[in-house]
Amino acid sequence: MGIREFTDKMDSLWEKFWTGGITNPLTVIEQISYLMFARLADISEQRQANRATRLGQKYESSFPSDEYRWKYLIDVNPQKGFETFRDKIFPFYKKELFAQTAMGEFLKEAQFMIPNARLFYNAITDIKDMPLEGDRKGDLYEHLLSKLSTAGINGQFRTPRHIIRAMVEMIDPKPDEMVCDPACGTGGFLVAVMEYLLEKYTSQDLVTTDSDGSKNYPGDLLVDYHEHIQTRLLTGFDFDLTMLRLSCMNLLLHGLDKPNIHYQDTLNGNFDDHFPKQCHDYFDVIMANPPFKGSLDHEVVNAQLQRTVKTRQTELLFLHLMVRLLKIGGRCAVIVPDGVLFGSSGAHVGTREMLVDQNQLEAVISLPSGVFKPYAGVSTAILIFAKGGNTTNVWFYKVESDGFSLDDKRQPVDTNDLPDLVTQWKKYDHGKHPKPFADRKAKAFLIPAAEIRENNYDLSINRYKEVVHEEVQYDPPLTILDKLDTLEKSIVADLNDLRKMLQ
Repeated sequence: MGIREFTDKMDSLWEKFWTGGITNPLTVIEQISYLMFARLADISEQRQANRATRLGQKYESSFPSDEYRWKYLIDVNPQKGFETFRDKIFPFYKKELFAQTAMGEFLKEAQFMIPNARLFYNAITDIKDMPLEGDRKGDLYEHLLSKLSTAGINGQFRTPRHIIRAMVEMIDPKPDEMVCDPACGTGGFLVAVMEYLLEKYTSQDLVTTDSDGSKNYPGDLLVDYHEHIQTRLLTGFDFDLTMLRLSCMNLLLHGLDKPNIHYQDTLNGNFDDHFPKQCHDYFDVIMANPPFKGSLDHEVVNAQLQRTVKTRQTELLFLHLMVRLLKIGGRCAVIVPDGVLFGSSGAHVGTREMLVDQNQLEAVISLPSGVFKPYAGVSTAILIFAKGGNTTNVWFYKVESDGFSLDDKRQPVDTNDLPDLVTQWKKYDHGKHPKPFADRKAKAFLIPAAEIRENNYDLSINRYKEVVHEEVQYDPPLTILDKLDTLEKSIVADLNDLRKMLQ
């Protein structure tokens, strides 16, 4: 059975929560996450018990009794199962089992909010049939997260996964590197890195295909990197506990047993105190779509950042933070609002000057304004840069379509520039092959850093792209008048015929 059948079942479960009175998308995802965890805990318990039996060892259960296990919930009366989970199992998970995972520190305030036995039983019945024992559980959870349709109060909204995928392909992370998202949300960038590595480091003869065409990549060539991947490859920070819970579950379901997900506002002054090693010159890769909206009080902004830029705008502060977090030569791909590209304030110009003159600003990719609908209609761009050195040329690309309509419905369309974006970027190869990109009328073109400096470090693509205007040929005025006369006579004749029919 392919993943489509299971995502259809997840869609049905979502509707059951909606009609059952839980309409906040974040709440629905949290509650489903807790039930998925309950089944995963039971699967893990059974595997460990079976292993002990094979080895002839005594096994001590993680559960106080069988009443706390998933299989009990399936077999018992729905009302009894609902009450047992609400009053015994969920409190036990919070105190014991959750504490053994990366989610432990974020689940102290978690609440079980399913209101009745009917909805609870419908949920566990559907989750019972989902592929949580196989490799597709991560895809299933990503489908669940795709249903987030509300923006957070701090400018958070879910980044489209096809945009993330294009960014990951352009950055090309390696399995021995350390990747960070300093505002990780649901962990989309981190999961995409893991998926990219699994796909790239899988022997071709081990790729399997489901009935719906979905491919599975076991990542057999990553064996030598297993410890690094499990403990150091991915790090995420966020200050929204709900997002952190979802991010942890997302990474757990993608095979990371102890993901480095931390509760921390990375712009805050206490970041250095809490994470003294990671707060500067530490990561090889940073990928992020940090919150755009919002400004911070100077009192809470990290003093190290205030030394480099005087601003309260989060999008500028995050750029300076990312430079600080990277090792020399480390790479960053980040989504920014268009205002960062052309804003005239001292902080805006100073930030662009920092990227061009103190680092290697490699690419500016203009995105169409509808890619974040229905959350927001803001125009954005992707910046790609490396820490250290200075910039010789900047590669520009204008994405006009991302494969979906640019209205609130976001329906699939026939045009999609993202595959070409990745192809052209690889052809450019970080400046090794600049010649094909001399034409400023093309989708992808190069601009010398010297010209950018002359334009007050303006990085907006329309400043440099040459637009081709096609000359339109019109008939001479007298010819147009003759055509209008002919058309008018035809209309009068038709009206006369109609009048005769009605007499």
